[in-house]
Amino acid sequence: MLNYLLRRLLYMAIVLFLVSILSFYIINLPPGSWIQNYASELEASGDIVDQEELDFLNMRYGLDLPLHEQYFRWVVPLITKGDFGQSFEWGQPVWPLIEERLFLTMTISIASILFVYAVSVPIALYSAINQYSIGDYFFSFMGLIGLATPNFLIALVFMIIMLRVFGVTPGGLFSPEYLREPWSLAKFWDMLTHLPVPVIVVGTAGTASLIRILRAQLLDEFQKQYVLTARSKGLRERFLIVKYPLRMAFNPIVSSIGSLLPQIVSGSAIVSIVLGLPTTGPLLLRSLIAQDTYAAASMLLMLSVLTVLGVFLSDMLLMWLDPRIRYERAN
Repeated sequence: MLNYLLRRLLYMAIVLFLVSILSFYIINLPPGSWIQNYASELEASGDIVDQEELDFLNMRYGLDLPLHEQYFRWVVPLITKGDFGQSFEWGQPVWPLIEERLFLTMTISIASILFVYAVSVPIALYSAINQYSIGDYFFSFMGLIGLATPNFLIALVFMIIMLRVFGVTPGGLFSPEYLREPWSLAKFWDMLTHLPVPVIVVGTAGTASLIRILRAQLLDEFQKQYVLTARSKGLRERFLIVKYPLRMAFNPIVSSIGSLLPQIVSGSAIVSIVLGLPTTGPLLLRSLIAQDTYAAASMLLMLSVLTVLGVFLSDMLLMWLDPRIRYERAN
């Protein structure tokens, strides 16, 4: 087991190194640079473009260096000091930019994941046990609607409902009077009143997809010989389903954890923009558009770290859930 863990850590380090190189180069593939975008914005606003200022910014951020030197200028302080570099667009270190949005992003995403599992598992279990019933047809139809409807459209509908029915200010996570206020019990409660809309909107597609996957897996497990044998021996139905088929049906769900962890940080960028949520998704999108290399590369690397950790965690959980799965060679 120790050898397996060491191999996985080595593979993860290699993958992250390759991803950091690839993402850094892809960010710089579009023509132009942040300096040129900045000069164009000055010209568009009627301001005078000072060439000396542009040359100073080029030298300050190292944008006049070859691309491989820019990469090492970013990655070496990141590895040795944990320094994510300086954001060109915001004119400040990258980490404080990410940090101030990270808590709200994780709050929304973790609540969305809990919502997905809390809703989808009971519905999938009911649909599988009562196959072809009215309830099964209803939940299947609602699941298709959830998969087919874009999340940003659902966000707009919920904003209207929350405003007209519940009187809650649509958009954002706080009422206007709490935006600049320090954290307090009143501000926390205000956030909780705004939290259901983004949680439901972000979790809708995941819930619909999980219901279909888990229902199909349960129906497949119900037909297997060990379930039929357990039923013939008089084992209680509820105990039988929870003990065996449900546990086996969770295998593909657990294997998807690798994609869930990056969502905790990235969130849904389009939904966040529509709802005005201060998460990392819009920040990443803006950094990519502005070619803010250090900010965009740092966030993409963070998503890569969460992806490889998620895959590793899902492998460990699969090995615990299903004793048939082993990653070591048999002696």
